[in-house]
Amino acid sequence: MSYIRTEIHSGDGRDGVGEIILDRPRALNALDQTMIDDMHAILEQWGDDDTIETVLVTSASDRAFCAGGDIRAIREHVLAGETAEVTKYFSSEYRLNQLIAEYPKAYISLIDGPAMGGGLGISVHGEVRIVTEKATIAMPETAIGFIPDVGSTYFLPRLPQGVGMWLGLTGSRIGGMDAVAIGLATHFVPSAELGTVADGIRKGAPLREVLADHRDPVSTDMELKKIAQYFDDDNAVAIVGGLRGAVGDEWAAQMLEQLASASPTSLAVTANLIGEGAVSSLAECLDRELGAAERITAHHDFAEGVRAVLVDKDRNPSFSPATVDEVDLQVAARIAGLR
Repeated sequence: MSYIRTEIHSGDGRDGVGEIILDRPRALNALDQTMIDDMHAILEQWGDDDTIETVLVTSASDRAFCAGGDIRAIREHVLAGETAEVTKYFSSEYRLNQLIAEYPKAYISLIDGPAMGGGLGISVHGEVRIVTEKATIAMPETAIGFIPDVGSTYFLPRLPQGVGMWLGLTGSRIGGMDAVAIGLATHFVPSAELGTVADGIRKGAPLREVLADHRDPVSTDMELKKIAQYFDDDNAVAIVGGLRGAVGDEWAAQMLEQLASASPTSLAVTANLIGEGAVSSLAECLDRELGAAERITAHHDFAEGVRAVLVDKDRNPSFSPATVDEVDLQVAARIAGLR
C-alpha cells in the first residue's frame, strides 16, 4: 500500500502544478520505504514533464506534515540483523533529499503541523517552505540514540550562530515564526488562510501574488544570544561544560536537562557531524551521514533509545556510556566517519 497520493492541477491554462499528498495519518506521515521510493519516482517523472512547472507537497491530515522516518521499522531491522535493509532505507532517503535539493522546478512545502527529522528532509531542501502557527520544527534524534540526518548536518551549521548545534543536540522544538526567523522556513501564513494560499498555488498563480498579504515581519522569542554563547562549538563535552558553569542561569539549566535525556554517544557524534558539515557540500554531508547512520544504529543506544521513546514509551532509556564525559571521543569520531 502506498501512502503517497498525487494530483495534477492545470490551473488557468498555465503550466501545471503537481501535488504530492502525504497520506499516512496514523503514523503522522512517517516515511516508510515505500513512501520514499514512490516520492522519488514521482519527482523524477515530473522533473522531465514539460507540462509541470511546480511541485507542491502537502499533508492529507491536519495532525502533521511529516513526523520523520519510520524509525521503529529500522529498529526491527537492526534487532533482526538485517543491516542491508537499514542501509537501503537510509540511502534511499538521502538520495531523495539530494534530488529535492537539485530539483529543476519550483518545489513548495506547506507545513501546518509537526515537521521533524525526515519531514525536514523533504521540505528544507526545497525552494519554498511555508509554515503556520501550528508548525512544529525539530530534529529530535539524539533522544533515541540516533543522529540528525537527511542532510541536516549541512543545513544546521548554516543557521545563525550556534542555532544549528543547539537544535541538533537538544532536539528543541520551534514554531513556525521562529523557523522563518532563522531560515528553516521561507514564509509564514496563518493556518486559517493556508487553504486559500494552497488553492492559489494549485491554480498556477505567481507565488508573490499568492503571498502578497503575508509580508509582515516575523519575530522570534528564541534566546539567540544565549544559544550563540553556549552552543557555538563542535565539541559536546565543551558545550555541556559551559552550561554546567552557568550557575544561576535557568535557561542553561533547562538545556542541561534536555541534554541529559539524550544519548551521550549521539551527542558526541552529532557535534562532530555538524562541525564537519559547516565546511562540506550537501552531497558530502549525506554521504557522511549514511556511514554514521549505519554505524550508530548498530550501537546499543539506538535500539534502547527507540524502545524507550517510541516502543515502550517509558521515557527511561538506559544509555551506555551514561554521561557525555564518559564517551570515548575517538569512538565518536569513528562513528561520525572522521577517523
